[in-house]
Amino acid sequence: MGKLQSKISFHTAKYRADGSVEETGPVRAVQQHGPAHTDAVTSVAALNPDLCVSGGRDKSVAVCSWRSGAALRRFIGHEREVTKVSDNRSSAVGVFSASRDKTVMMWELHGTSGPSQHFPGHDLVVTGLAVSPDASQLCTGSRDNTMCKWDTETGECLGRAAISRNLVTHLCWVPGEPYVIQTSEDKTIRIWDSRELQVAHTFPAKQHIQTCCDVSQDGRYCLSSSSGSAGEGGEATLWDLRQTRNRVREYKGHFQTTTSCVFLPRGPALAPSIATSSYDSTVKVWNQHTGACLATLCLEGSGPLASLAVCDSSTLLCASFNSGIHVLQMSDHADLLLEEVAVF
Repeated sequence: MGKLQSKISFHTAKYRADGSVEETGPVRAVQQHGPAHTDAVTSVAALNPDLCVSGGRDKSVAVCSWRSGAALRRFIGHEREVTKVSDNRSSAVGVFSASRDKTVMMWELHGTSGPSQHFPGHDLVVTGLAVSPDASQLCTGSRDNTMCKWDTETGECLGRAAISRNLVTHLCWVPGEPYVIQTSEDKTIRIWDSRELQVAHTFPAKQHIQTCCDVSQDGRYCLSSSSGSAGEGGEATLWDLRQTRNRVREYKGHFQTTTSCVFLPRGPALAPSIATSSYDSTVKVWNQHTGACLATLCLEGSGPLASLAVCDSSTLLCASFNSGIHVLQMSDHADLLLEEVAVF
């Protein structure tokens, strides 16, 4: 399997929010670092303070400095493609990865290169992974229609629940709460109570498969993203997690499946905003309240974009199928500017 071939690119065009191109002067080259993976990168997550963890089709889990692009650790153990990675933002426990080999593994950042804990139990590819805020429990979901809860220290399965046709696509834990948000190929978004591993609420079904979800830091809202093609579908949706539990707003503009959706931390001049990535090779930033698209960046030659991770108030990571992990920076000028600054 050959290494990814990345070319140095000089950006001479700026993408307006509507996707049209505004010619600008030459800017600095995108910094090219050695690739973190030798094949498509399927998932990326930020670690504190300047590290990220990623997984890919090369079956490996990599820990890199997103500032320098340096690969610091590489974990080998999965037998098939890594589908999801998750961090628990706790120094006491490592990072987690899910795979098409039907398992989840935990890796110690400062331990051996092998897994420190193994979580077998699903019958098909594991597609959802969420760690509790205190890092004591892990929730996983699969295309086998099941959700499982695990003790991260012992690896014991603490519960298992199955729902017909509930092909899990993504999981995220609500900050400070016992609730887990789950998206599904059955076009729904569910809220699970992790204590009993039961569904506490199901939002009205969308028109397309729901591919990803995220929760705001205050726990008030969640996002989901939709599959799509030829301009049909592909929207992100904002949901109210409070008592009303209503659909608040949609963000439409991607022409293919939207693969990732994240809440952005408040920057110095940034209104509450979200970001999305898509199979159409674009990343978009949206005003959370109005639904207006604030910026669009096309990563030419990257192929489908698989995953977004928030590093800080001005930096995003974007995992791609063809060209590795892209480091994106947001800056506030007359209009919000979204630029690629490095790739690894």
